[in-house]
Amino acid sequence: MLVEVFEDHSLDVDITFTKEDLRDVVPHDNDPIVISLVMAGRMVHRALVDQGSSADVMFWPTFKKLQLSPDQLRPFGGCLYGFAGDQVEVRGYIELKTTFSDGAASRTEKIRYLVVNTPSAYNILLGRPTLNKIGAVPSTRHMKVKLPSMEGVVVTIRSDQKEAKKCYENGLKNRRSVCHVTTTPPPGVETEQENRQVVDATLEVAAEGDVTMEDVEARSESAVREEEERN
Repeated sequence: MLVEVFEDHSLDVDITFTKEDLRDVVPHDNDPIVISLVMAGRMVHRALVDQGSSADVMFWPTFKKLQLSPDQLRPFGGCLYGFAGDQVEVRGYIELKTTFSDGAASRTEKIRYLVVNTPSAYNILLGRPTLNKIGAVPSTRHMKVKLPSMEGVVVTIRSDQKEAKKCYENGLKNRRSVCHVTTTPPPGVETEQENRQVVDATLEVAAEGDVTMEDVEARSESAVREEEERN
């Protein structure tokens, strides 16, 4: 079994969203929160904030652009699976100091990223481990993420709505664009090792000709009826 010690680095700071936070928000159709952050001494854009993810993910092209050495990767014994059950290659994991800043205040924490070799419209995927660790509160309505700094000041990071729309459009062209990761394996996938961590990477499927969620649900119901008829 995989056991991790959770250290609560969040501070007891009240975080609220007000009407003032809506003033700079462009009307949108459920845009995701996409922010920029600093790691390895470089500004990294297109970081998706995803509360549905149980892991923090860095995609291989991002790893290479940061000019990080593969020797820095540590072995990862788990697996990532796509929505259709296809396995996503995990190169390993790396821990990097990551800085969240709004220009006036900042917060730096060491984050463990799973480095995966799969195409994506995003560079980084920030999941629940980091959000809980730093006490971050995202709001898709206000298109912002707020978190306490170590000095007790609230850091407010705006989502780049223009970049978010661009990522969404690129995701439509790329049927393997990973949206979020959960710890539940996809239906029908059997693990070979009882103690390994299995992660289900839900894929964004929206391009013309791709399989939709409605198709999957319809096929699942049909398969259940056929099984009942056989029995």
